[in-house]
Amino acid sequence: MIKGLHHSAYRCSDSEQTRQFYEDFLGLPLCNSLLIEQTKSGRSTRTLHTFYRMGDGSFLAFFEAPDRAFDFKQQHDFDLHVALEVEPEHLRAMFERSKQEGREVRGISDHGFIESIYFRDPNGYVVELTAKRPHHEDATDPGTNGARAKLDAWQRAK
Repeated sequence: MIKGLHHSAYRCSDSEQTRQFYEDFLGLPLCNSLLIEQTKSGRSTRTLHTFYRMGDGSFLAFFEAPDRAFDFKQQHDFDLHVALEVEPEHLRAMFERSKQEGREVRGISDHGFIESIYFRDPNGYVVELTAKRPHHEDATDPGTNGARAKLDAWQRAK
């Protein structure tokens, strides 16, 4: 049985710039760094794997692997983003802090069951901070929200 998310890993172009965003700005502590000098297949490398702890004990992780080509590009929200849950008051505080620091921030967006703001990290990834609205549990109950019927209708209409 899957217990939950341990970590989700992404590439980064610069580990220190990534640390500044995730630790200094978002407040996720850097809690582990692994220097990888040889892959499990025996290939020599010089890669740094870093881990940032979230409040639930899971992690966001990054690989800086200069010897492996990777096309860093600004992602569209629909293509790739990570949504991190915060309390409503923290969402508003981070929105204001972003404005004060001159950071690009979008939102506050009302999605019905959540409210969100959006940033770009130094690697081009979209990072969403999201706060649950009071009726979040009801809105995400597949027994009453028609999630499967909407998916089935979508599939038929394609």
